Amino acid sequence: MSTPFPSDETAKQAPESDVQPVKSTGNSSLVVPSDTPVFPEGGFTAWGTVLGAFLIQFCGFGYTAAYGVFQDFYAQKYLTNSTPSAIAWIGSVNAFLILSVGIVSGRMVDRGAFYPVMKIGCLLQCFFLLMLSLAKLNGYYQIFLSQGLGFGIAVGLTNVPCIAVVSHHFQRRMAVAMAMVVAGASLGAILYPIMLNHLINRKLGFANSVRVSAGLNSGLLLIANLLIRTRLPPQSKTVSYTRVLQNSSRDGAYICACVGMAAFEAGFFFEAFYLQLDSALHGLSQEFSFYSLTMLHSGSLIGRLTAGIISAYVGIPNTIVGSSLISSAAIFAMIGLHSVASAAVIAVSYGFFSGGTIALMGPLVSNLTPETTHIGARMGILFAVSGIGTLVGPPISGAFLTSHYIWWKADIFSGSIATCGCIMFVCVKVILKIRQKTSSVCSKEAGV
Repeated sequence: MSTPFPSDETAKQAPESDVQPVKSTGNSSLVVPSDTPVFPEGGFTAWGTVLGAFLIQFCGFGYTAAYGVFQDFYAQKYLTNSTPSAIAWIGSVNAFLILSVGIVSGRMVDRGAFYPVMKIGCLLQCFFLLMLSLAKLNGYYQIFLSQGLGFGIAVGLTNVPCIAVVSHHFQRRMAVAMAMVVAGASLGAILYPIMLNHLINRKLGFANSVRVSAGLNSGLLLIANLLIRTRLPPQSKTVSYTRVLQNSSRDGAYICACVGMAAFEAGFFFEAFYLQLDSALHGLSQEFSFYSLTMLHSGSLIGRLTAGIISAYVGIPNTIVGSSLISSAAIFAMIGLHSVASAAVIAVSYGFFSGGTIALMGPLVSNLTPETTHIGARMGILFAVSGIGTLVGPPISGAFLTSHYIWWKADIFSGSIATCGCIMFVCVKVILKIRQKTSSVCSKEAGV
């Protein structure tokens, strides 16, 4: 799953107490303006905030990324009266709300409501997991309301604020701090499938396993709320989303990036939701099936960490195009899944390249945004638009799959829609190339 960058709440002004006046040294070129914000760049509070945000990502996005465990369990044992498409709506609505509610929670944080939003969101996460544990066998709407709607809204309330607050403490080390925070979601996506598979399918059963996970999350979220701290005051003036939308609607490259991300996300969640079920129904061992999602998300973690290094040499657009193309090919490759080796190769390769694609969307938007004050708003808009693909992609794949599990139809649909996203990323690269040539010609004419 994709982790969104902070919305426009990241652009904040430092309070007067954080501004260090600098006396003149006699050389005006060495005088630092007295209104320059000073960031701690470390210390107990700053790194404690990073750890708190890491734990919130671990419990929120990490838990949501393990939905493939529930898809498999619901389809085979707990919601046998429901179709794969209907079951997929639970996870897709959950993921969509995490992305879309972030726009609202970000605005609330802008107005100084960080702590209330965080406390309410964390409490609701624990509450709705406990409600999920009370869902009855074949109680589809009980599960949909608690896990799909309730838990999605709860995680959405905490997701953007916990990322945005890191920008209160870091500027020079921002990339390192953000990477640590986002790694929490990836680590949760690796560990939760292992824990849930072993508890639900072997030891405790569904209800008690969900309660155990609720207890674990409650403890971690409590620690996170004790550690995480704001430093800067609320914004006196926020960026207008209406103005940003008007400007963005005339930016072809940005529009292509939004459409491409939405299409790619529609295909992206097919493997995340169905890989474990696909492995189990193709006769692979239960032990391997339980670890298939862990392999996928392990590859994703490595891909996210290395994407920035690769893009520094070949460029962000080129890296996104290449990664999204190989990811699409890995989805098509699921048609040939029939052995442990094939499933492992598909899981790791897809995780690596799809993780790289997702990780570079934030930097791409930054490069496409001419006004730095609009970066957060544009990122928020992009992830909200991509949430539409998250919402409709897995259920449509489930509809192609049917209750008879005709895998090739769902594979072709998901691979095709992800390839459409890759084509839109190619359009972004072409538009940027045209802009570069036009700018070069204009510069030469101005110099003549």
